[in-house]
Amino acid sequence: MAETFDASRRNPGDCSTNSTPEPVCIDAQRVYDSCSDKDCLTDLRVYFTDYNQELIDNAVNVRIKDADVITVYVDIEPVPFHRGFYSIDMTLFFNICLDVFMSPGASPQTITGMSVYTKKAILYGSEGSVRVFSSELSCDDFDTQKPATKNLPTATVQVARPIALSAKLKHNCCACPVPCKVPRCVCDCVGGDLTCTGSNSVFATIGLFSIVQLKRTVQMLVESYEYSIPEKSCVTSSDNPCEMFSRLDFPTNEFFPPNVGELTGDETPSCPCNTCASVDDD
Repeated sequence: MAETFDASRRNPGDCSTNSTPEPVCIDAQRVYDSCSDKDCLTDLRVYFTDYNQELIDNAVNVRIKDADVITVYVDIEPVPFHRGFYSIDMTLFFNICLDVFMSPGASPQTITGMSVYTKKAILYGSEGSVRVFSSELSCDDFDTQKPATKNLPTATVQVARPIALSAKLKHNCCACPVPCKVPRCVCDCVGGDLTCTGSNSVFATIGLFSIVQLKRTVQMLVESYEYSIPEKSCVTSSDNPCEMFSRLDFPTNEFFPPNVGELTGDETPSCPCNTCASVDDD
C-alpha cells in the first residue's frame, strides 16, 4: 500500500524531509560541453530600409543608442574524423538603434537598422547512432506520428543584451550586399525590406557575451522524495482598477534619481524591437 502524503512533514523550499528517498529514472538534458565568449564586434555594417537609408545618405554624423539581439539561427553538423565533436554555426541578427544628425547642432532623428554576425564553435556532444521515434502528434495531421529524427545533440546559444559601443559614418566606394538571406521576422523588426544601395554606410561596434552548449536527452537515476504540491492559493484579481492601484508601491526612485554609485547596470536605456521612434511615423 502506498504511503499517504503528509504535507506537514514538508517544509516549502527545503529539500530535507522525513521520508526515505526513492530512486526514480527521469529524462533530462545533460550538458556534454559548453563554452563562453566575450566578443568585441567591430565594423558591423548596418543595413536600413529605403527610407532610413535616405536619411543616412544625407546625414553628417551618427551616434549609436542601443543594440539588441533579434534572433539567432543555429546549425549543427558532425566534425569529420573527430567522433563525438560537432561544429555549431551561429548567425546572429542585431537590431541597431541610432541617432542620426542631419546638420551640426540639430536635434537627432532616431532610426533602427540591422546588422548580422556569424561565428562558429566546435564542442563535444558524444555519439548516438539510433533513430528517435515519438508518439507525439504532428500539429496539422490527424493522429499521425511524427517522423523519426537523427540522434543529434541539441545546441543552445545564450546571449546577454549587447553593449552598444560606437558607430561611424562612412562613404561607400561600392555596393555591399547583405551577407546572408535575411528572415522575414528580422525585416519586420526593422521596418521592412533592407537595401544595399546608398552613398553612405554605418558601421557599428558592439560588445557581446554568449554561452554555447551541446546537450543530449539522457536517462538519469535520481533520488525522489515526494511530489511537489503547491501550497499557495490562486488569488483572483479584482476588476476594480482603483483597488488594484492601491496595492502598488509609491515609485520613490522615479522622483529621486540614483547617484552614479547606486546604478546596477539594469538602468541601461532600452531600445527593443519596434519601440524606437521611427521617422517613418512622421
